[in-house]
Amino acid sequence: MTAAENVCYTLINVPMDSEPPSEISLKNDLEKGDVKLKTEALKKVIIMILNGEKLPGLLMTIIRFVLPLQDHTIKKLLLVFWEIVPKTTPDGRLLQEMILVCDAYRKDLQHPNEFIRGSTLRFLCKLKEAELLEPLMPAIRACLEHRHSYVRRNAVLAIYTIYRNFEHLIPDAPELIHDFLVNEKDASCKRNAFMMLIHADQDRALDYLSTCIDQVQTFGDILQLVIVELIYKVCHANPSERARFIRCIYNLLQSSSPAVKYEAAGTLVTLSSAPTAIKAAAQCYIDLIIKESDNNVKLIVLDRLIELKEHPSHERVLQDLVMDILRVLTTPDLEVRKKTLQLALDLVSSRNVEELVIVLKKEVIKTNNVTEHEDTDKYRQLLVRTLHSCSVRFPDMAANVIPVLMEFLSDNNEAAAADVLEFVREAIQRFDNLRPLIVEKMLEVFHAIKSVKIYRGALWILGEYCSTKEDIQSVMTEVRRSLGEIPIVESEIKKETGELKPEEEVSVGPAQKLVTEMGTYATQSALSSSRPAKKEEDRPPLRGFLLDGDFFVAASLATTLTKIALRYVSLVQEKKKQNSFIAEAMLLMATILHLGKSSLPKKPITDDDVDRISLCLKVLSECSPLMNDIFNKECRQSLSHMLSAKLEEEKLSQKKESEKRNVTVQPDDPISFMQLTAKNEMSSKEDQFQLSLLAAMGNTQRKEAADPLASKLNKVTQLTGFSDPVYAEAYVHVNQYDIVLDVLVVNQTSDTLQNCTLELATLGDLKLVEKPSPLTLAPHDFANIKANVKVASTENGIIFGNVVYDVSGAASDRNCVVLSDIHIDIMDYIQPASCTDAEFRQMWAEFEWENKVTVNTNIIDLNEYLQHILKSTNMKCLTPEKALSGYCGFMAANLYARSIFGEDALANVSIEKPIHLGPEAPVTGHIRIRAKSQGMALSLGDKINLSQKKTSL
Repeated sequence: MTAAENVCYTLINVPMDSEPPSEISLKNDLEKGDVKLKTEALKKVIIMILNGEKLPGLLMTIIRFVLPLQDHTIKKLLLVFWEIVPKTTPDGRLLQEMILVCDAYRKDLQHPNEFIRGSTLRFLCKLKEAELLEPLMPAIRACLEHRHSYVRRNAVLAIYTIYRNFEHLIPDAPELIHDFLVNEKDASCKRNAFMMLIHADQDRALDYLSTCIDQVQTFGDILQLVIVELIYKVCHANPSERARFIRCIYNLLQSSSPAVKYEAAGTLVTLSSAPTAIKAAAQCYIDLIIKESDNNVKLIVLDRLIELKEHPSHERVLQDLVMDILRVLTTPDLEVRKKTLQLALDLVSSRNVEELVIVLKKEVIKTNNVTEHEDTDKYRQLLVRTLHSCSVRFPDMAANVIPVLMEFLSDNNEAAAADVLEFVREAIQRFDNLRPLIVEKMLEVFHAIKSVKIYRGALWILGEYCSTKEDIQSVMTEVRRSLGEIPIVESEIKKETGELKPEEEVSVGPAQKLVTEMGTYATQSALSSSRPAKKEEDRPPLRGFLLDGDFFVAASLATTLTKIALRYVSLVQEKKKQNSFIAEAMLLMATILHLGKSSLPKKPITDDDVDRISLCLKVLSECSPLMNDIFNKECRQSLSHMLSAKLEEEKLSQKKESEKRNVTVQPDDPISFMQLTAKNEMSSKEDQFQLSLLAAMGNTQRKEAADPLASKLNKVTQLTGFSDPVYAEAYVHVNQYDIVLDVLVVNQTSDTLQNCTLELATLGDLKLVEKPSPLTLAPHDFANIKANVKVASTENGIIFGNVVYDVSGAASDRNCVVLSDIHIDIMDYIQPASCTDAEFRQMWAEFEWENKVTVNTNIIDLNEYLQHILKSTNMKCLTPEKALSGYCGFMAANLYARSIFGEDALANVSIEKPIHLGPEAPVTGHIRIRAKSQGMALSLGDKINLSQKKTSL
């Protein structure tokens, strides 16, 4: 074995700028110095040997002058020194001096101080020379009976490593350790001894376990963990043993240690699929989630529960535990609550839906007056959505849920109120029997609605579903109440008289600038107000919206008034009543039009809204049957079409999910071998302990592991030319927050290259972790250099640099070969994700950075272009397929993705096919990208620009 191949256990950092001391001065310090000086000298010797110096002349000096010292620091340093110093002659025989060292260690193994004994035993685990260990065996055996547990547990480890490496030195080790284990009381010693038996002689380990299987729950947690591992391995290797040990695993579910409970539950699930076992394991997981304070632990264990649910036969067992799972909602963390609600919703059935709804209603009421936590609004939104889903799936529940939720229409949080409104709209369309109840509740809360968007939605629902004369009159009363005194312009001028002249009150400014100097879109709020607060207080809500310049609600009101007036005409036969109702509706519309044209509102009425209100006035003045049909039937049909399409989509996705779950193993399926399978192909049948080790090392779900046959060559970047004196190429390996560059450097010359160094620098949010060390390359030799780069955020980065080297014997300066740039692809960090329309719109308004990319492509089909963009950006299309189907020469779609750093990226694709240019004309349009950080928006834009054109094959 060459020096370079020697296994190194100890790495010690050394300052690069310090001057290496000479061998003579070190020898002098070791011979004549005091303890402090000897300690420093010994440290220097260790560092020099680690750096490749041999120092053979110091070996005898250290044996004579340092080895006899009793100082603990020196003894500890000597252990490191004997570990790294060469102990053999070049021909492989043991040095004569080592006999003296061996004798010193025999004395240390009998030393009265337990620290010296224990640390010497630890050192013996690292020795690879059987001749050195042989004389020490009696002393090592004697240490098994030492009074101190530190010595005993290290003696067990020493015996284990010696037995594993040189079985002939201690052939009876398993028997010796078994006897030791039977009489041992200390938990750490028992754990080490049991570990040794598992690996050295599994039968003896099982014999010992069967003698004390009833006392397992009284053992320490470290020993219990090892017992779980043994049972797992034995039962998987020999399934007939399961019955013998499953009771033991059940007992360990009651352990006081969370780690043992978690491992035992995981093992129980893999050993048995009986409902009682699954229930016990799930119950154990739920207890862990509730009792553990760390949110990461809660999320990890929730993932285990979700995995259990994926199994069709286990799902029924978990359905009975839904109420226990809901106890997790006491956790304040939103992510935990989100996962819990999703899990509960997946498990809900007709047997437990009633209890689930009762708990969720209580949770909703709890959030009503709580404002101290920033996530309360989002949590309320989650609860509303969950109740919505429950009511749609189990219509009987809707009657219980609706009255509670309707209270939230008057909530200040627009997002939660919008969710409630969407739910109410769906419920009133689906459940005919609930319509009177919903209309009644809606009329109750109508006057308290604070948000204009919710007000519009509520108006539409009332206009669409009020079918009795009384309800129609109630709606009209509420509208009049909400509008205040009419005509509005005259009443407002009267109110202002004596304080301000109406012309001076609000001057209509020039048309609003919607694009800022930077070319980004300015966000505008419809609810900005600069009027005095005292005037706002006594103003009815609808009047307030109109004076703030929000006339879209006026157009919505006009449609509602038209619908209820037309319906009133068909319900009431008296001509006088019909005419007075229509006249009142027309008066309201006319006064709103008058207000819009006046200078009172903050913003004038838009032409669209004027057209809409005028159209409604015309419809009411004529009352034609055709218009009656359009307003009162067609609108409702379009809603029912949309809802049924949505329901179909949900059913389709549920069907796909259930198909995914029902995958059974066929008799002729190939056997999976751990070494040969891709990392993401592992099922629960794999070795759980191996899997958890891989997860800890960060080796799960790698991109290139998606296909075991996928070549890594497509990630190799050529850095220099083939004719350069040094050829270099790099394999770029992205692993979450790290980038590892594996650079192959080839010396293409006939000279020896000395101090060949890879010098790298980075651009963007990248940081070089360490400087690669210099190499010496023989003629036509090659070497691999690894460099680590840390990534801090999602943006395109560039790594550039050069290779510098000296030619041996040449008098010239250092030579340099400049390397090509390595571009780090943003796509390695971006993953498709989904969010609701409301969340998308909220983020769209909040994000400050926008990048507008002009479509420049040779693709001639709209759908094909969209698919191409999705593929090249890793984004997910949020616009449903139904909305994108068909062909009209224009397409708009929303895209969304999230980076591994938790950053959101939004995009809106607006593309069209210019028909006047013929059928072969390419797609035109724009893609607007929005992100929180500038780097993300720019990088995504660059990526789209680079990949827009489809390369011809």
